[in-house]
Amino acid sequence: MTSRVVSLSVVLLTVAGAVPAQTIPIQTVPLVPADQFDIFPSYTLAMGGVSIAVPDTLHDPFVNPAKGARVRAARFFSSPTFYSVSRDAGAGRTLPLGAFAPAGAWFGGLALALQQVDASRIASPFTGAPPPGVFATGVADLGSAPQSHGNALAFALLGTTLPGSGVSLGGSVSWAKLRALDGVDLLYPGSTRVTQFGETLDARLGLLKEWEGDRSFEAILLHERFRMTHDVTFLDTFWDPGTQQFFQSARLERNRDFSKRWGMQLKYELPVAASGWRIGWLATANRTSQPNTPNTDLLNIPQDPGLSNAYELGVGVSRTSGPALFGMDVVYQPIWSTTWAQAGTPTATSTGGLIPVGGRTVENGFHFSNALFRMGFSHELVRSLTKTAALQLGLAVRSVHYSLAQQDHVEVTTQRLEESWVEWTPTWGLSLRFPELELRYRGRVSHGTDRLVATPNQFIGVADQRPIGGFFFPQPTLPPTLDGVHVVTHQFSISLPLR
Repeated sequence: MTSRVVSLSVVLLTVAGAVPAQTIPIQTVPLVPADQFDIFPSYTLAMGGVSIAVPDTLHDPFVNPAKGARVRAARFFSSPTFYSVSRDAGAGRTLPLGAFAPAGAWFGGLALALQQVDASRIASPFTGAPPPGVFATGVADLGSAPQSHGNALAFALLGTTLPGSGVSLGGSVSWAKLRALDGVDLLYPGSTRVTQFGETLDARLGLLKEWEGDRSFEAILLHERFRMTHDVTFLDTFWDPGTQQFFQSARLERNRDFSKRWGMQLKYELPVAASGWRIGWLATANRTSQPNTPNTDLLNIPQDPGLSNAYELGVGVSRTSGPALFGMDVVYQPIWSTTWAQAGTPTATSTGGLIPVGGRTVENGFHFSNALFRMGFSHELVRSLTKTAALQLGLAVRSVHYSLAQQDHVEVTTQRLEESWVEWTPTWGLSLRFPELELRYRGRVSHGTDRLVATPNQFIGVADQRPIGGFFFPQPTLPPTLDGVHVVTHQFSISLPLR
């Protein structure tokens, strides 16, 4: 992908990481979402992530807690996961441990995970050494910033099956204490240090109704809260007329990122005659509010409120034929999103009007028409009473297209913009099943996405040495660009019975 300058007046960003099935991602630039939270074991993620008409017994309870009823025996699992972004733009590793257990009509699960995230390794924004005598010998020294940070994650599930009804109910809570989100350090080109801290909470209620004939209906209600703080340190340069030298001083900016989301999903599956085919339908709705977004000057992202309504309609089919399984999903995602900037003081318009404090100076209206295609295949290469070996292959393709209508109430103008791109993610996996344990490996690599790259600037302390009120703030000569990268993820999982 060719490098592009980031010029949007507002950029919608989602939390890094794999997006759960009920959470619809919203992005206006193809910033790569690393697989930071794609950490739990799965069978179908190696098949392109097909999920509408293909069951995934060990992973489904993390999506719909009522599906914990399908875990018939107590099992322990662990799924070490590793990801890396090309061009040294980020990396991470996670070690989850967990267990599911039924007890009569009740079932439950618990999982804990520790995660390490590596900061992006980008070149210094200043290339070339300053001329002798320009800087005083005592330059601000903040020490080296940590290259890795740790996160802690926890998951708990509890549910029950109503006897004789085929109905299961469940609830789950996921919580994470965060010290690093992948890629956030790249939002602040020219900064010396970015310190992150915050947390995220995901609460779900699930229902599963199963009938004879292998038909099922499920419903999920979720609520998510995400809250992060970014303490960003910059080194400002100023001119001391007394010593006729430049000095550096540390400046701290605090940015907050807060959002909350309500979501609901309905899904229905049934077999098609006795041909081995299954078909399923799903409908999803999300409403997201974002009172605060990070204020990054170089990206020109205002710290303004916003509201989004996102919907998803999908159909999936699968077919089992002997040792082979095929699955395919087609999903359409219409999304409407509005963000705005508010006047901090009474603001005059170009037509002679006046916008009061709190009035909207700019409104951005987005309309997305996104599509998602997933296809996967699994084949059992070895099948006997004592062991089974299977190979999985898959592909996920995501197409993003949106239009933006930006109304400037100060200049009384309207600007329009259209953008689109396509993301490709091939997947693969291998599973080995024995009576006493299951071993799985899966991998994936994403293409068609970018990472923000700070364009290296020549040292400009001499190019413009005029003091401004006794201070001098160097300005970047070029804006940041988006360069194409790919993300590679590997996961090794083990699952074994506890009894």
